[in-house]
Amino acid sequence: MSEQEGLRIAVRKLDAFEGAIEKQWADFRRSEQQNLGLEIVPLNIPDLHEALFDKKGLERGDFDVAFVVTDWIAEAAAGRHLADLQPYLKELPPEGYPDGWDPALFRFQTFGSEVYGLPYHTGHKCLIYRKDLVDDPGEQAAYEREFGAPLTVPRSWDTFAQFARFFNRPQQALSGVVFFACEDGYNTVCDFCIHLLSRGGILADASGSFALNHPLVEETLAFYREMVNDPQIALSHTRTFDAVESGMAFVRGEAAMMMNWYSWAAQCEVLSDSRVKGKVGVAHLPNEIGQPGFSLNVYWVLGIAAGSDKKDLAYRFIRHCASREMDRVLTLEGGNGCRRSTWQDEQLNRQIPFYRGLEALQSEARDMPRLPEWTRLANVIDAMMMEAIHSDRSVADIAEEGRREADRIPG
Repeated sequence: MSEQEGLRIAVRKLDAFEGAIEKQWADFRRSEQQNLGLEIVPLNIPDLHEALFDKKGLERGDFDVAFVVTDWIAEAAAGRHLADLQPYLKELPPEGYPDGWDPALFRFQTFGSEVYGLPYHTGHKCLIYRKDLVDDPGEQAAYEREFGAPLTVPRSWDTFAQFARFFNRPQQALSGVVFFACEDGYNTVCDFCIHLLSRGGILADASGSFALNHPLVEETLAFYREMVNDPQIALSHTRTFDAVESGMAFVRGEAAMMMNWYSWAAQCEVLSDSRVKGKVGVAHLPNEIGQPGFSLNVYWVLGIAAGSDKKDLAYRFIRHCASREMDRVLTLEGGNGCRRSTWQDEQLNRQIPFYRGLEALQSEARDMPRLPEWTRLANVIDAMMMEAIHSDRSVADIAEEGRREADRIPG
């Protein structure tokens, strides 16, 4: 492909994203009436961050467009790795901009008047469960006999553990819960944040400074160690799963619940080999008594590389992806569209009966810290979580070492 024929895009490696981008690009070429080429470079999360930031791929223009998760936005803005879209938004705004989106989906990438990306895929880590099991009269009667309480979707971590133990049935190839606890530098960090926030802890204080609430850090590490390693709750091999592998285990009917990204509920409905189609429910994450229910707000934007020499073409493409029709295309591929029109689409909600619930999750979503040094801090958290899972070392020692490492990172 010659330098004038098209774009090069760095994509978070996932079939749904790669398939959607291919379809969106084909539609874009038709609208542009040009024979444009697109090179898709799919990368796993750690490799994507390395290519964009550590290897300065955005700054040098190795890519024209990139998937950037909200965790990295502050780093991108501080280092001027992405182009400011505000001039483009004024001259040629996307369809229905800005009212077509929940304002929270522009919150991370907006710094004053500068905007560093358009929403592409909204995450929302939430509780996904087998509603056919919860609604089964026989299971309800057995649960009440065993625990003296009705069988309901877990709302606290105690009931989460109880629910998992009740449905953990290795003889039926059913795990109470499937985790994704592999060392990918990302998903265990999100789980840490979920557990800490649900206990009333904080990750950054009012001034934006990173903080580790020490006692709750220990409590979080201890709980996660116990849950992941308890054979009465989960099968041991789930410790090696990433988000995709755990999601596919759930799709195959191998678990009663999981804490995963909202898009996996959709995958349960659209994948041809799904064994749980029509059997899945979505709920807020468990929390401690007195804490409000919430989901974790993480989303991906399409940003334009600061070093790209094709910014005008790149903007026209990401603007095209942000249209009502293309947002729907992503959703049908198994991603999560970001537009209100997608969430409210009657046909989509008949096919994938979850999207209307995204508005409720969005309104109660909690954010990750928006810190330029977040990736380095996340590495500290990931190391703590990995040691908690795979060693017998005191969680107090693990937490103290993590705090010292975090304190060494310049703010």
